[in-house]
Amino acid sequence: MAHATIYVGFTVPQLLRGASRIFHARSTLVVLRHSAFCYCTVNSTIKSKRKMDHLERTANNFRQEVISQAKVCGITSESETVKRLRLSIANKDFTFKAGQWVDFFIPGVSVVGGFSICSSPGLLEREGILELAVKHTVHPPAHWVHTECTLDSEVALRVGGDFFFDPQPGDSPVKLVLIAGGVGINPLFSMLLHIADLHGYQEGKGNGYKMGTVKLYYSAKNTSELLFKKNILGLMTAFPGKITCRFHVTQQSSQICEELQPHVTEGRISEKDLEKHVSKDTLWYICGPPPMIESISKLLYNLGVPRNCVFFEKWW
Repeated sequence: MAHATIYVGFTVPQLLRGASRIFHARSTLVVLRHSAFCYCTVNSTIKSKRKMDHLERTANNFRQEVISQAKVCGITSESETVKRLRLSIANKDFTFKAGQWVDFFIPGVSVVGGFSICSSPGLLEREGILELAVKHTVHPPAHWVHTECTLDSEVALRVGGDFFFDPQPGDSPVKLVLIAGGVGINPLFSMLLHIADLHGYQEGKGNGYKMGTVKLYYSAKNTSELLFKKNILGLMTAFPGKITCRFHVTQQSSQICEELQPHVTEGRISEKDLEKHVSKDTLWYICGPPPMIESISKLLYNLGVPRNCVFFEKWW
């Protein structure tokens, strides 16, 4: 299948030259665009299906009309299998909400990638920078990131997604529980950074949205696969009692470093971990492999959490 054929009348090279009027949001998605709290799926049952490409999988999701050029200005290894890209974006009309993803257009690669943004909207506003953390796979866009992408490589991006946290100043305060599995941490880390910005603004200005407490549960096979762990520890130090985290590892074979030890539990995230957070003013955001999302969401429903308070992103 030629992935570019989804865009009627356009090819990927044309998209890279800045086409801006390809997708028009349906009226229902326009409403979602202005919601403070929005989600990809709430009531749908997650079933394993044939592997779809990013454009097919997200065809019914909201997409911005703007496609923006971006230049790679930083590349670091977040883990043995994940590279973190820092992208400079000159287009001032380019915006996103914490939790959203980008269509990732690469010159010479026909397949369009889809990667969740792992940086905050505030970083884009302040520095014109957006960050992605991409796990190595054989999928052409991810493979390109790990084998061909260099400093000053140029790509094009378009923001999309209905899974985000974007409270407005007049909204009622809420508590958040963020639950991540593996690279599903990406959109939730973006939310965490945005929440830190909201706390910082509230402390500095004394106005704006008053954020409640946030608890992150983050599960991976071992501590070496916990992405952004130093950043997360730094946020907990900067906002004690307001931002907290519990790391879970399921296949740890080496000794856990002293810095992480107080924050690590060996074993899966359990009902006992989550039941203490159940309240009428708590929202739950989940991102990870479909079996994990299925298990955690059912657990929450059994604890009496309303379905309209459980938001999840199903990607793969």
